[in-house]
Amino acid sequence: MLVVVGGHSRNIGKTSVACGIIRNLPQLNWTAIKITQYGHGVCPHEGSSCDCADPTHPVAISKENGDAPSSDSGRFLASGALHAFWIRTAVGNLGDALPRLKRVIEAADNVIIESNSLLQFVRPDLYIMVVDGAVADFKPSSRRFLDRADVLAPTSNAPLIWPGVSSALLRNKQRFNAPPPLYENAALIDKIRGLALQNSIAVADITRE
Repeated sequence: MLVVVGGHSRNIGKTSVACGIIRNLPQLNWTAIKITQYGHGVCPHEGSSCDCADPTHPVAISKENGDAPSSDSGRFLASGALHAFWIRTAVGNLGDALPRLKRVIEAADNVIIESNSLLQFVRPDLYIMVVDGAVADFKPSSRRFLDRADVLAPTSNAPLIWPGVSSALLRNKQRFNAPPPLYENAALIDKIRGLALQNSIAVADITRE
């Protein structure tokens, strides 16, 4: 099963929502992945300005070992993920990461990925868009994928109203409130548990054939 957690802006609780899912469903043996895209002139290998130019290090991938529990991917591991990875690419180069990402996914039982842009290349079993009406920014890339969201996970009680964003589209999405400090929703956890069960049954049927 593949779950993707995205959001309309930064610092709205995307990582916290993903951690809540991992924490409540440890039996799914999650492989958790954080994808970061840097602007031009920033090297994905080091995550800082660099003279090497993007083609030298188009993709960097690190497997967490628990030494950095406060990092986003480190928090995945601390929440109970079996494995956690941090993938960095330059903006526009995410496609270069797909071969390595595919190998990680194929080796995993269940995968949760924090990213919006990955939706260009995959169709997850569940795409959760984390939203916070108190944050005015709504990235153009997030608007592009809003219609793909299966559910919304509001992290505050602020009305979900943004200029240029379809109120009807937001209104018609199933919502699972996931406020701080835990950023959890029991009904969302049950939904994911059910999807995992369906997925395991489907795999078993294929295996028997």
